[in-house]
Amino acid sequence: MKLKVMLVDDEINIIRNLQKVISWEAMQLELVGMASNGSMALELAQEHNPDLILSDIRMPVMDGITMLQRLREQGFQGEVIMLTGFQEFDYARSAIKYGAKDYIVKPIDYDELQQVIERLSGELRSKFAGRERDSNRWKQLSGIAYEKVLLDALMNCPAGISRQLLDVGSIKWNNTRFILYVIDLDDYSQLTVQDERERRLMHFAVRNVLQEVLLDDCPDYSVLQMREGEWCLLAAEERSLGKPSGQLRHWAERMQQAVERYTRLSVSIGVYPALLSLEELSGAYRSAKQAMRLSLQAKYIEIFGERAEAVHSVSSFWTMADGLVAALLQGDQEKAHELLERLLRELAEPSSLQAEPMLHFLSIHLLREMRSVGILTAEQEQTLWLELNGSRHIKLLVQTIYRIASECANGSAGNSRKSIELLMACAKDYIHRNVTRDLGVEELACHLGISTSYFSQLFKQHFEETFVEYVTRQRIELAKTLLSSSGKSVTQIGKLVGYAERRYFTKVFHKHEGMSPSEYREYLSQPSSCPSDSSPLNSSR
Repeated sequence: MKLKVMLVDDEINIIRNLQKVISWEAMQLELVGMASNGSMALELAQEHNPDLILSDIRMPVMDGITMLQRLREQGFQGEVIMLTGFQEFDYARSAIKYGAKDYIVKPIDYDELQQVIERLSGELRSKFAGRERDSNRWKQLSGIAYEKVLLDALMNCPAGISRQLLDVGSIKWNNTRFILYVIDLDDYSQLTVQDERERRLMHFAVRNVLQEVLLDDCPDYSVLQMREGEWCLLAAEERSLGKPSGQLRHWAERMQQAVERYTRLSVSIGVYPALLSLEELSGAYRSAKQAMRLSLQAKYIEIFGERAEAVHSVSSFWTMADGLVAALLQGDQEKAHELLERLLRELAEPSSLQAEPMLHFLSIHLLREMRSVGILTAEQEQTLWLELNGSRHIKLLVQTIYRIASECANGSAGNSRKSIELLMACAKDYIHRNVTRDLGVEELACHLGISTSYFSQLFKQHFEETFVEYVTRQRIELAKTLLSSSGKSVTQIGKLVGYAERRYFTKVFHKHEGMSPSEYREYLSQPSSCPSDSSPLNSSR
């Protein structure tokens, strides 16, 4: 890294000697300007923004002390070495209060000066490296906080400390508007019968693709997993007008093509084209989620506003559906039965939407919501998903929905031990959806509505390891899969699983596996140890 240097002295011979005698190139220093007085130096400093200035004190027009004072007033952050005659020694010392780093008495001892320059340039490089590290940490922290604010807004939760953190930075929430995409995995009911590990890898692969596909056209966007098989993509816009519907549809098609190409899965996408404020995201997400799947057609694209009646026609249906979910979670079988009867009566009306796709989607919605809180056992879930996949007619779908409601209501009507299991199931689901970003106990406790100490105690009792140990293990397992099935570099994989610095990622990985990530990948490449992994995770380009 080269540092920029300016020389300021009214004696041309001293300027020439400084140019020739000091080993600027060897010290990775570049002379960017020479001035004969302080006034000229101020203009050059504004143009070149030097890191180091060597300046005489006694000069015509403007002396070195005044120049230094003006530089500091203008916000100059570099270092200054003062050159002074012996009789001006006390005067030179007064420059210290304006931030002069050192001073050299004339006649100049060039060996001494070179040592001073070497020392200061080393200090400057250390300072700049520290600033860069701090900047990278802030970017990482602000990126995490930014996504947390968006997730809170979508879920209609208070943003808390994340919003406060970003309010002191450069983000102006009042001026920020978003385009909302809701991406839903097609054939979710068939894919969900996979084991938990395969499902997590599938979700990771899809999110990885979505995070990269629009970077050329829209560098400022975030992808958040809302629940299993569903993501939100939020594209930030500074302009007062949104994108034309043709552009929005083109982006949706690119997402579908990329997901299919790299994961061999298909998705349907709903787009909310109006520019949304942070406070409007929750309502828009709810409307988009409710209205987008009116068809069982794969790779479906819905741009809301093109069919405004679609959103309106399902609002009462989804109000009842949400009430049904709440009743099931509370174990209120009577209320759940009443709401289910009303839902089925509404779907039986001649003016209603297609009953079959709505019943199918209602079944998926109920099972998704119950999975996120662990109401059902793995065996119950497997049976219900298989039953749903075999229900191709309205009568069978109705029977399946009654079966789901009955199992869920019975499952949630347990004792306090069941409540603890639900809390830990929610925590597990939240961790797995956010494992690639920085997670803290406070965030999980806030999400569950309990104290941090109580959460830590419950977590350790339930999982038999601490929260940090659990999160680290999940990240390492994900990294191992990527090392075995992806062509990405170790640094890229470290970042993907939540470690910004390769060195720290390698240290944690070695602690868990007894070898570095590179050694692990090399070990897997040996024919006798290479696992058979057909997971569609290799999204490297």
